[in-house]
Amino acid sequence: MTPPAPWLTATVLTGRRVVLEPLRTDHADEMAAVLGDPALHQYTGGSPAGAAELRARYSRLEAGFSADGSECWLNWVVRYGADAVGFVQATVTRSADQFDAEVAWVIGTGHQHHGYAQEAASMMVEWLRQQGVSSIVAHIHSGHVASAAVARRIGLLPTEEIEDGEIRWVNGSPCVKPGTVSR
Repeated sequence: MTPPAPWLTATVLTGRRVVLEPLRTDHADEMAAVLGDPALHQYTGGSPAGAAELRARYSRLEAGFSADGSECWLNWVVRYGADAVGFVQATVTRSADQFDAEVAWVIGTGHQHHGYAQEAASMMVEWLRQQGVSSIVAHIHSGHVASAAVARRIGLLPTEEIEDGEIRWVNGSPCVKPGTVSR
């Protein structure tokens, strides 16, 4: 299936220490090990997915866009050397004459506190901006200090919008009225 034009396609991105490799279905086994710690779900809920569940999810994501063509899915495995250490992702939508992206990052618990999330998220956001994405948004649990630090480092600012316990972070100045809360 060919993506509806003019969607973006994930490419290999090489940084100072990490490489972002476009997600493929065959990453499921190694990613199940990286993402297998229940502690990773402290802020997002749920439980770790096994390799079979990831394989099914990655098969859908590997298409690169939603069935109705309204979203572009960009997903990368974060590698440090030969090892997968996590992933970054962007869901891109188109409105009028601009691209908007919702971004996220997850680094396996055994690889945290080394700056991989910050480097990988920075690379992804810079690449998105080079592709013409003008609006970058992340949703971060109010208690997730490490992800909030990554968001700040990639140029996002918190708004006062909260949905399901997650704060909406946006690029540039937050454009919300004080006290605005969505549920």
